[in-house]
Amino acid sequence: MLQTHAHSPGRGRDSFIDVIRALCVLAVISQHWLMPVLAYDHGHLSTGNALASPGWWIVTWLTQVMPMVFFAGGAANFFSFRSVKSVNTWLRSRIARLLVPVVPLAAVWLLLPHALIGAGVPEQPVLMAGKIAGQLLWFLAVYVLVVALTPVMFSLYRRFGWRVIGVLAVCALAVDVLRFEFSPAIGFLNALFVWLAAHQFGFHYADGGLRMRSGWVSAGVAAVGFGLTAAAVFFGPYPASMIGMPGAPVSNMSPPTALMLSLTVGQLGLWLTLKPLITRFAERPMTTAVLQWCGARFMTLYLWHMPALVMTAGIATVGLGFATPTPGSPMWFAVAPLWVGVSGFFLVCFTRIFGRFEFGRRSGAASEMSLGKVIVAAVLSAGGLLGLAAQGFISPGNPLGPVLWVALVVAGLLVVREKSAPKAAATQRIRTVPVQPVVRRGSRVLSWQGG
Repeated sequence: MLQTHAHSPGRGRDSFIDVIRALCVLAVISQHWLMPVLAYDHGHLSTGNALASPGWWIVTWLTQVMPMVFFAGGAANFFSFRSVKSVNTWLRSRIARLLVPVVPLAAVWLLLPHALIGAGVPEQPVLMAGKIAGQLLWFLAVYVLVVALTPVMFSLYRRFGWRVIGVLAVCALAVDVLRFEFSPAIGFLNALFVWLAAHQFGFHYADGGLRMRSGWVSAGVAAVGFGLTAAAVFFGPYPASMIGMPGAPVSNMSPPTALMLSLTVGQLGLWLTLKPLITRFAERPMTTAVLQWCGARFMTLYLWHMPALVMTAGIATVGLGFATPTPGSPMWFAVAPLWVGVSGFFLVCFTRIFGRFEFGRRSGAASEMSLGKVIVAAVLSAGGLLGLAAQGFISPGNPLGPVLWVALVVAGLLVVREKSAPKAAATQRIRTVPVQPVVRRGSRVLSWQGG
C-alpha cells in the first residue's frame, strides 16, 4: 500500500521489503474480509467481530501488520531519499503518488450512497457502508505526515541513530500515561510517535543496522518483543487484542498505544528470522511477477478492498438474507473461502478499473516547488483524509462535511501537481535544499544540509 520503491544498495530492489509489503497487504485484506459477523433484519444491518471470539486475540499479534507497513515504508523511503538531489521535489512526488488513487474512490463514494438510497436501498446499511469506505483512510493521513517528516527524521537518524527511537518510545509511553490518567484524546499524539518509531526501524534496516549474526539472534529479538508485549498486556492497562474490539474501553490501535512498539520489535525479529526463506521465495519467477504486479497497485488494493467487501455483504447479507455463521464453527470455515473468493473477484474488477490512477502518468509531480507549498499540501490532504476516516463519505447530520474533506484532499493534490513557471523554477533551484552528506572525523555522523 506504499508507493515508494524499495532498493537495496548496489543490488537493485530489496526483495525482502517487497515481500513484506505484499504479505502485509494480503494480511490486511484477509483480516478485514474475515472479521465481520453480519446479520440483516428489517432494514437494519447488525455487525460483530469474529476476532472477538474467546482466545482469538492471539491471532491479532501476527495479523496486525501496521507496524511492518510503516517499517517497510521507512526502508523504502530511506533507499529513495538518501540519494535525492532535491528534498522538495522528492516530497512533492511522494505526496502526489499517495493522493492520486484517492480521487476515484472519493468520486465514487460521494455519489454512490445517495444513489443507493434514492433507489430504495435501506438507509442504515448504506450509511454504514459509506463510513466503512472512509475509515481506512486514517492510514494514508498518517503516512502522508510521516513522509512529510522524512527529511527531518533522516537528519535526526544520521545524527543520533538509535536514540531517536528511544526518544519516540519515551514520548509514546508518556502519552499513554496521560491518556489513561487524564484524557483519552491525548492518545492521538501517538499516531505520530508510534508510527514514526516503526518508520525509523526501516531506516536502520536499510542502512545495515539490523544485520543479525544468526537466526538465533533475530529469534531472540522476536522473543523479547513479544515477551514485552505479553507482560504489558497481563500486568498493565493494555487489552490483549492488537485491533479495536466492539465495546472495549481501550483500543491498542485507535489511537495506537506504546504497546505497538514492542509488537514492532517482536514482528520485526520474526521477519528477520525468516528472511533467508523469504529471499529464496522471492527469487522464483512467479513470485517476482506477483510482487511486480502488486507493487504497482498497493494503494489501489488497499483503498478498494473494503468497497469489495461492501459489495459482497450487500449482495449476500442485505440482498439474500445471508447471516454469518458462528465464527470458528465448521460452517464458518466452509463459507469463508467462498466469501473471500467473491470479495476477491470484486477487488480484481475494481483494480482493473481504478489501478490506472496509481501507475499512470506522473509527470506532473516532477518539477520544483517551494518547501512551504509542499508542507501546506501535506497538511491539507492529511486533514481531509482524517476527516473522511472519522466521518465517512456520507453524513446525514452534516451532508456537506464529506464534500469539504474531499475538497481538502483535492486541494493538497492540486498544490503538489501544480506546474511551476520557468522563472519560478529557476528561483526555486536556488532555494531547494539538496541532500549532501557531511562527514565528521572520528564519527559516522552524516546529515543532509543545504549546499
